[in-house]
Amino acid sequence: MTRKRIYWIAAALTLLLAVCVLLVFLRKGKAPAPNPKAAAVVGVVRGPLANSLTIAGQFEPYQEVDLHAKVSGYIRWIKVDIGDRVRQGEILAELEVPELQDQLQGAQAEVRHTQSEIERAQSEVVSAESTHAALHAAYTRLLEASKERPGLIAEQELDDARAKDQESEAQINVAKSSLDAMQQQLGVSQADSHRIQTLTNYEQIISPFNGVVTMRYADTGSLIQSGTSSNTQSMPVVRVAQSDLLRLRMPVPESDVPYIHEGGDVQVKVNATGNVFDGKIVRFARALDSGTRTMLTEVDVPNANLSLSPGMYAETVIQLQQRGDAVFLPAQAVIQSGDQAYVLVVDPSHRVEKRIVVLGIQTANRAEITSGLRVGEQVIASGQENYQSGQTVTPRAAFIPTAAEEESE
Repeated sequence: MTRKRIYWIAAALTLLLAVCVLLVFLRKGKAPAPNPKAAAVVGVVRGPLANSLTIAGQFEPYQEVDLHAKVSGYIRWIKVDIGDRVRQGEILAELEVPELQDQLQGAQAEVRHTQSEIERAQSEVVSAESTHAALHAAYTRLLEASKERPGLIAEQELDDARAKDQESEAQINVAKSSLDAMQQQLGVSQADSHRIQTLTNYEQIISPFNGVVTMRYADTGSLIQSGTSSNTQSMPVVRVAQSDLLRLRMPVPESDVPYIHEGGDVQVKVNATGNVFDGKIVRFARALDSGTRTMLTEVDVPNANLSLSPGMYAETVIQLQQRGDAVFLPAQAVIQSGDQAYVLVVDPSHRVEKRIVVLGIQTANRAEITSGLRVGEQVIASGQENYQSGQTVTPRAAFIPTAAEEESE
């Protein structure tokens, strides 16, 4: 065996011995502990918190009506067109109904005739009363004379006088009944005359409120059918909309209906004009639309200068819930598990603890904690599935937009 080969064998043995010594040392000694896992945490804070709903709304006239004619006739004249502003009580158009005037004259003549008949009946009553008074006085004298001197007046003559007295009294009743019938007939005639007079008033198409003419259906000379006839399809004359006060209508989703109440704050932005203003909820339907599962909610918007037009859309923000002193976290730090919500708290010794919490107001980025946490506690903000209860972590601050940044968005 050569010297060089002896050296190589000695070196290999020396290296093997060193490896064995190192393994023995590692087994007897302690292995270095690994570094704890890092965790992004956020602090529980206190401050104002509000939950709002942003939906599209549409402006509608406060009132809108198609004006029909109560009687059939031809348009004599019409003085308004679309876009014209009209006032309550203003005459917009007038019909021509010649036969209605003839009916009115006939009814008025019937009233005068009945009044004449009443005067005649009154005269007959007076005449009957006078005749009865004379015959009754004659019968009374004959009766008294017969009592004073029996046999002076023949019984036949006395019976004739009594019969004439009773007949004259009956004639009074007949005359009074005739007078009463004539008075009742006068009431019927006057009611008929008043009815026709009322119909003649419907020859004028009158605006029921201040508004704007949004549609004109007829021109001068057009035949307009009566709006009360069920056998014809009557055509309206004009459509009038009250636009100086508008209804802003918004469909509120079913989940947000419990927070809607009269007087609730609404911020309105009209994209077409750039106007931004505040309003209040005035009324809501208190019932859901079965098709859309939404509830109609309205805000009254003054529009004296008519800068807003019915049919325009607006972006509305409804304040649903507000709390001036709420304890909250970023929404992503809260984990929902069935009906429960919990968070992973990092205690002062940097150990992870699972904590059940109760939620209050929830926004897109914030969740109110009504119980289960205290202000200042640290909660893991993301990747919660990577941590277990009792695990030690190295907390580091997570970047979460502040409440002010959320409001600015």
